[in-house]
Amino acid sequence: MQIPINTRIAIAGSVNSSKRVLEKLIEHEMNVVRVYGLSPEVSQKVSGYQDLRPIAENADLSFQYFDKINNKSVIQDIKNADVDILFVVGLSQLISQELINSVNITCIGYHPTKLPKGRGRAALAWIVLEEVEAAATFFEINEGVDSGDIFVSEPVLLAGNEYAKDVLEKLMFAIDKALDKFLPKLKIGEISKTIQDHSEANYLEIRRPNDGYIDWKDSAFSIQRIIRAVSKPLPGAFTYFSDKKIYIWRANYHEKFFVKGVVGRVLRVNSHSFFVQTGEGVLEVLEYTLSDNQFYIPKVGDKLGLDSVELLKHINYLNNLLNRNKN
Repeated sequence: MQIPINTRIAIAGSVNSSKRVLEKLIEHEMNVVRVYGLSPEVSQKVSGYQDLRPIAENADLSFQYFDKINNKSVIQDIKNADVDILFVVGLSQLISQELINSVNITCIGYHPTKLPKGRGRAALAWIVLEEVEAAATFFEINEGVDSGDIFVSEPVLLAGNEYAKDVLEKLMFAIDKALDKFLPKLKIGEISKTIQDHSEANYLEIRRPNDGYIDWKDSAFSIQRIIRAVSKPLPGAFTYFSDKKIYIWRANYHEKFFVKGVVGRVLRVNSHSFFVQTGEGVLEVLEYTLSDNQFYIPKVGDKLGLDSVELLKHINYLNNLLNRNKN
């Protein structure tokens, strides 16, 4: 694929991978003419949000915020800047055909799986759950979902015990390696593409924060894996004690333990962790927080989760909270 030397490049993004790609574009002295960053005002639900403005301004690059990447104002600005290649990295917003057509050559996307496997949403959690292989893959954006030709893909080797943050850090190194291969070729106008084998494609369904609810009837191994999959910077796995919502960020599992108890019950507490009975084995909770500045010190005998009695208490608590807000 022949492209002009000194290609005019823009990048749009909102998270850690966006920041890393922008830093690499700057490091390789690419001709970056525009940087578009998701506005902080609409970033509340974006896990791992990164404000690209400080990096862009420090490098003396033209920057502007956006709420929706397909807005007419963004598209017009891309046309005005005569952008040849637009990198769209770390956005959950689908790219419109009008936006694709607004650039002179192509739009390049990033996906953290070994495409064509693992197209779609929430890839980081699914990687930890061992449903798909991790890789830093840069591909040509088209009208499909992560289905365009691949420019470069750098695999990520995992040990199988990583938390979401660990996988993210390894993906950042893979992004570096991939772009160190790709950007020098792009700079001199010589890049190639590989067509995806669409017959091998599969798709990842969206995961929502409530999918992190811990069912203590599951095995300790399964619960620990869920905790790893949705730990920081993702929303987190959670349980309840009475009206308190507890987020569990790190944990170990024990297939055998010297105490046996009722599922969901705290069996033992020490200075740095506490142990909870599961449907199979025991979960050792190493790091947890509570929402809304609540406070909880676990005690032996506490029963976590929402059984019928506790669920009724929780519903009453929410109703009382709503009534207080109304008054």
